[in-house]
Amino acid sequence: MKETYNIAVDFDGTIVEDAYPKIGKPMIFAFETLKALQSRGHRLILWTYRDKVRLEEAVDFCKKNGIVFYAVNKSYPEEVYTDSISRKINADYFIDDRNIGGLKQWGEIYQQFIGEDKTPKTTTKKKNWFGF
Repeated sequence: MKETYNIAVDFDGTIVEDAYPKIGKPMIFAFETLKALQSRGHRLILWTYRDKVRLEEAVDFCKKNGIVFYAVNKSYPEEVYTDSISRKINADYFIDDRNIGGLKQWGEIYQQFIGEDKTPKTTTKKKNWFGF
């Protein structure tokens, strides 16, 4: 049986370029990677600062690009937010531009979760301060 994960994904600066409150351009290979993760049974949770109309815009944008999330700003679809529960999402992994060290390129994220040698051919790894 293959292992699957609950993966919380940020929107602004992660799936799309940060242009909040507008929606930025999609990050290179973000939607392709998210689709591949979903096709392998991983549950994607949209975990974003956005709410109300701005949140609806983000969800609709993702839907138009082929991604329907398992849950949005909650751990599972049926969860009802109240003051008695934590706002922290119950996820195995978080993909966010605010990670220590920043956001990995989507090709690297694809490799980490899927591990196949089928990343888009134009993916290049950025060098850090030390040249590697």
